[in-house]
Amino acid sequence: MTEQKKRTTLLHEELPAEHDDPLIRVLHIVIRASIRLLAILMAMVIMWSVADVIWVLYERLSVDPVFLLDHNDLFDVFGAIMLVLISIEIFINIRLYLGSNVIPIKLVVATALMAIARKVIVLDLDDTGPNYVIGIAVTTLALGITYWLIARKDALAYETYRRGDDSESDNSQEN
Repeated sequence: MTEQKKRTTLLHEELPAEHDDPLIRVLHIVIRASIRLLAILMAMVIMWSVADVIWVLYERLSVDPVFLLDHNDLFDVFGAIMLVLISIEIFINIRLYLGSNVIPIKLVVATALMAIARKVIVLDLDDTGPNYVIGIAVTTLALGITYWLIARKDALAYETYRRGDDSESDNSQEN
């Protein structure tokens, strides 16, 4: 099994640089340029979000009692920090897509899990109905199972890939 064939069993390209149809080739170039623009915009959003975290902390720490945070203030700060982390995860998704032309499904699901975790962290149970909590629980469970299945599939594909390397090296040593 050649290196290229092994690589294609683990990856597939959504936007190949080469395509038979000239229109598709041009559209792929436009889409890749759009993704680059999204990466730049996402970096700006991350910087803005960090400034927002600093502002939220400043606001919460500057009111009486000074330099003390109550639990609502902590939820606001944690929520702002989690938004920055989610923004960073989205940027990483974009960057990986730019680098490989492959949608990193596992990372997308992990980002969704982080977003739902943020929702759980800042959830105010006094203002939340039971249906909403059940919905979040079902979504979290579904995303968790999805992530586990993807990780398991990746692990199995990697083992198959490694066994292919081992069998080739064994065959070359026998000859």
